Amino acid sequence: MDIYTIREYCLSLPHTEETTPFDETTLVYKVGGRMFAVTSMDSPDNVVVKCDPDKAVELRDAHEEITTAWHFNKRHWNSIRLDGDLSSDFITIQIFESYMQVVKKNVTPKALREQILAEVKNFESQ
Repeated sequence: MDIYTIREYCLSLPHTEETTPFDETTLVYKVGGRMFAVTSMDSPDNVVVKCDPDKAVELRDAHEEITTAWHFNKRHWNSIRLDGDLSSDFITIQIFESYMQVVKKNVTPKALREQILAEVKNFESQ
């Protein structure tokens, strides 16, 4: 999987926006104004995603390509190396789970959260 495929997938998720709040080369994908994935044009060999803290540790223990994310809360954010043995499907699932965690726990107001969740159901059925 490469940065272009990640970008295409992230932007396909309902209500996703691509921003560059840190610098001109760090791409931040947000839903409802909240980050769920980060990658960089300068070092396109990884993607940072949010993860349930318990699952984050399990993933790090199980896969050498997954580590704590530099400059992020180490409990909630994992960095996934794209040049390892992880399949594109596995990486896509991690991005989607990050997206869903942010939608369910961080997106406010509740009406927006419910609208996004309804659109995700339609997205998943496609």
